[in-house]
Amino acid sequence: MKLGLFIGSTARNGGPEEDHEAYSRLVQYVAEAELLGFRSAFLVEHHFSGFGQPSSSLNLLTYIAGVTQTIRLGTAVVVLPWHNPILLAEQIAILDQLSDGRLDLGIGRGYRSSEARGFVIEEEQLQSRFNECFEILDLSWASPKRFSYSGQFWKFEDVLVEPSTYQRPHPPLWVAAGSPDSIRAAGQKGFNLLLDQLGSIETTIERVDIYREAVVSAGSQFSSDQVAVTRALHLADDEAELEKAYEARSQVLKLLSTFPHGEVSGTPKELLEASGLLGSNEQVVRQLARLEQAGVGTVLLAEMTLSIPILERVAREIMPVFGHSSGSDSLAG
Repeated sequence: MKLGLFIGSTARNGGPEEDHEAYSRLVQYVAEAELLGFRSAFLVEHHFSGFGQPSSSLNLLTYIAGVTQTIRLGTAVVVLPWHNPILLAEQIAILDQLSDGRLDLGIGRGYRSSEARGFVIEEEQLQSRFNECFEILDLSWASPKRFSYSGQFWKFEDVLVEPSTYQRPHPPLWVAAGSPDSIRAAGQKGFNLLLDQLGSIETTIERVDIYREAVVSAGSQFSSDQVAVTRALHLADDEAELEKAYEARSQVLKLLSTFPHGEVSGTPKELLEASGLLGSNEQVVRQLARLEQAGVGTVLLAEMTLSIPILERVAREIMPVFGHSSGSDSLAG
């Protein structure tokens, strides 16, 4: 099992200085995670929330690519309906080139009504816009020559996408899915699977089983490397730390509840105990082991404070259980 990061927040829109400090801290967090042995960092894309969430993950990851060397850089996810597909194809290719092929491209259709309203896009069009944008991306990856395109939403005449992607035929594709139908579609179409941080371990196991069956039925071989799940991380060694974990989770759920999501139900305590990595090292290791046995190849840790000391603890005390180096040189320094 590989451990990575899921990053969904930065600042609280406190002004230029606070934003600058927050993004600088995020970059430092990812750079330190690389030194500690974390395998990947996935960033969200969200708009108009007022919570300081990254709004341009490709730009941010391109900068991070310049200060890192080995950690894989992921999007969770680029919402295709918000983007001009040709400009998006160019941005994806530049990031993939500058990172020496470290991009993991997570894509989605979007689910926040506030974002659809902000971009003046009808929610009923999200799936068809996603499909058309992906079709154009696929054309740009498949053709080294100029092409034209005429669709429902986009028209392009005699275009050539430059540069080509470093990874061929394109970066690994990940899709966020939760319903059985969307999970089956991901497996049948050859997408890797991104699972959310709210489904219980039991639900996650069921989802991986559905995905595995779809991959095999499509004539492919299933690998745990095709599945990643986000888990909220709260290390707690006593009751006082547990209470702090529940309070921190409450703040996250309060944020998520402002958007239609369909799965935010239950108390913070219930949700954290069902779906989070909560407790002592031993408890967290047991939870990770259950996910590994289910066929999850990557767990993306969502630690909302972006705490480097917590990363160091995970690297030193949890990673070695799963056969990974703890980045001891960095810890010693």
